[in-house]
Amino acid sequence: MKCPHCSVHIHPKFSQTTIKCSTGIEYAKDGYPVSWEINHMICPSCKKTILQLIKGTLDRDGRHQNDYEEPRLIYPSHASLRSPAPIEVPAELREDFNEAIAVLDLSPKASAALSRRCLEGLLKDQGYEQKKLVYAIKAVLDSNTLPNHLATIVDAIRNIGNFAVHPTEEESSSSIVPVEPHEAEWNLEVLEELFDFYYVRPTITQKKKDAINDKLKSAGKNPINQ
Repeated sequence: MKCPHCSVHIHPKFSQTTIKCSTGIEYAKDGYPVSWEINHMICPSCKKTILQLIKGTLDRDGRHQNDYEEPRLIYPSHASLRSPAPIEVPAELREDFNEAIAVLDLSPKASAALSRRCLEGLLKDQGYEQKKLVYAIKAVLDSNTLPNHLATIVDAIRNIGNFAVHPTEEESSSSIVPVEPHEAEWNLEVLEELFDFYYVRPTITQKKKDAINDKLKSAGKNPINQ
C-alpha cells in the first residue's frame, strides 16, 4: 500500500484496537451485534499516523463472523490530502470540485455526482455542449485534441463509471447513483489533470509570452504571436 501522507510504498503492519460501546452492545438492523475496530500504524517513512475504521458483526455469542467491511481511512482524511482546485479554474467548477473532495469520505456517491457535474461543466466550457456527459466525453475524445495519456484516463471514466448500468446517468450527470470502488477518487484525479491541461498550463504559458513581449517591446522589436 501507499502511505496516504507521503505516497511512499509501505508494507502495512497495523495494530488493531476494538472499540467498546460504553452504553452497551450496538446492534445492526438484522439484530446481530456490531463490532468496531481501529487499525493503526506509523508510516516508517514519514513517521505519521495512519488510522482505519473497520465495521463487522458478531454472532449471538459475541464471536466475530469474519464479514468485516473494507477498512475506511479516517486519518488522514481525503479532504486534507487533496489540494483545492487551482485559482485559474472557473469559480463554478472550483466549487463543485472542492465540495466533491469535502464529501468524499462521507459519501462517495455524492462526491462522484459532484465530480461528474464538474466534468460536464468543464467540457461545456471547452465547447462540448452535448446534453449527456457520456456523449460529451466521446466528443472530446473524437476531437483528438487531448494528449494520449490524458485521453486514456478520460476514456477510463466511462469504463469505471460503467454508464451503461446507470440509466439516470444518461439523463443527469449529477444524479446520485451507485459507484464502483474508487470511482469517486478516480474522477477527482482525472479532473486535476484536466484542470492543469485546460486552465493552469495555458495561463502559465501566456504569462511567459507576456513577459517576453514586454522585453521585446522595450528593445524595439516585434512581439511574438499571441
